[in-house]
Amino acid sequence: MSVPSSIKQWVVADNKNELNGLQLQDALTPSVGDNDVLIKIHAASLNYRDQAIAKGFYSTPITLPVVPGSDAAGEVIEVGPRVTQWKKGDRVLTILNQDHQYGELTAANRVTGLGAHIDGTLRQYGVFNENGLVKAPDNLDWVEASTLSCAAVTAWNALYGLRPLRSGEWVLVQGTGGVSLFALQFAKAAGAKVIATTSSAEKVELLKNLGADHVINYKEDHDWGKTAKSLTPNGDGVDHVVEIGGAETLGHSLNAVKYGGVVSLIGFLTGFRPKESALEALFRGCILRGVMIGSRAQFEDMVRAIEANDIRPVVDRVVFSLESVREAYEYQVCGRCSVGLDE
Repeated sequence: MSVPSSIKQWVVADNKNELNGLQLQDALTPSVGDNDVLIKIHAASLNYRDQAIAKGFYSTPITLPVVPGSDAAGEVIEVGPRVTQWKKGDRVLTILNQDHQYGELTAANRVTGLGAHIDGTLRQYGVFNENGLVKAPDNLDWVEASTLSCAAVTAWNALYGLRPLRSGEWVLVQGTGGVSLFALQFAKAAGAKVIATTSSAEKVELLKNLGADHVINYKEDHDWGKTAKSLTPNGDGVDHVVEIGGAETLGHSLNAVKYGGVVSLIGFLTGFRPKESALEALFRGCILRGVMIGSRAQFEDMVRAIEANDIRPVVDRVVFSLESVREAYEYQVCGRCSVGLDE
């Protein structure tokens, strides 16, 4: 495949005025270093993180200008002379924090995040260190595979990063965002029981179709954390909570978790400051754990599980072209997630 001398790419030039700093530009095709891989990006997906970066409320300082996006599936086009892990034609996925290879996240590898500190995936071609990629699952197409780097790895880390999920345990997931849906599918594949929350009848059916054992409408049940706990054997509570809401949901999560259980803090969709003090975990006898994506080793474990269980991401029916990325951002804000980006 011939590589063009120039490419189209999106850049966050500034993040002080909503999406006005998001610009489509022409750029030279990046050159390949000794340990680098050039990939043709076939599909990319957006996450809530991308909104935060583009609009200036991301949790850490970023490097501007930057090509946004962390999640992509692509084909290896060229490899550097010292690359040993990849060859032309390989199907690969990008790792969000490029230097997070194994173990816990550190301050040093947190600032190697694609789309925030290093040029990301919303472009036609990209160059990445060979260690910044993993093999794409054989059972997924380009668009499906492009959704894994952020939401899926986060869900996997929540369930397996500290106290690995075991068959027969109970998991509580919140809503129908990407992390929650991946966590639901991973939990069911492991033989766990899943309680899910949502706010609409349509989403109840989606969650049940994915295998949720119980679904609670949190708009109708204002004490849904205690309800979730009552659904578990002897009312002991759930073993794992995938906590994505933040201020308005953490109290319910603490009500739902069992003694010795794990609440994985992932999102802040309802705000930054929790109404419940972290000291509440002391009286609940549980573990509160912040989860910031996951390592390459975890990503590789997850890919093997996806292939072994034929897990398929839930992908929105609408796919945008590269030229329409701004519209994809706006579409995502409307509450529609898992948007794919075609070639």
